[in-house]
Amino acid sequence: MTIRSLSFQDGDVLPARHAFCVPGSETPSALGLNVSPHLAWEGAPDGTLSYAVLAVDVDVPANPKGANEEGKTLAYDAERVDFYHWVLVNIPLDVTELAEGADSDAVAMGGKATGLLPYGQRGANSYTQFFKGDKQMGGTYGGYDGPCPPWNDERTHRYRFTVYALSTGHLDLYGSFSGPDAVDALRGHVLDEATITGLYALSDVARIPQPVS
Repeated sequence: MTIRSLSFQDGDVLPARHAFCVPGSETPSALGLNVSPHLAWEGAPDGTLSYAVLAVDVDVPANPKGANEEGKTLAYDAERVDFYHWVLVNIPLDVTELAEGADSDAVAMGGKATGLLPYGQRGANSYTQFFKGDKQMGGTYGGYDGPCPPWNDERTHRYRFTVYALSTGHLDLYGSFSGPDAVDALRGHVLDEATITGLYALSDVARIPQPVS
């Protein structure tokens, strides 16, 4: 099974149009265009009944203390955890491509709805927890929302876009389920998978982890 994108090449920097945050003109960061990237896949094995897509930043600091604070730096070798940027399941068998902008074309203040759409079922990405309690940004963030790594992080973040070919036509996920909820539901149903990785950083001195993938 293979996956490709017309928006970026595997191992390359994600274009800024796909980011939730970009370098600001007067501040270290500002809101970006937040356009979901193009993805297409082929070669699913016999028995595939549906697909799922997850996009995960695998380089988010486990301890956010000091993030985006003047005079502080997040160390390259600090412990890292996963942050889900795109949670899409129950993708119909006849959907093998998502056009650029199909699942997001702007930053939606306070998020956007989860639920069933013609191209799949949106779950809630990790911005839902990240912005919890924020009067301006708080809400449920369904579907795709792009990169916004700390601007004082020494590490370039890796964003892994993975498509899963599933042996079931429907995962029993409802409401504003999370990325980890989707991972749990996938277990025992994955026939094959394919991943493409994009890189993104807001710091000019951030270093890329090796290996990239």
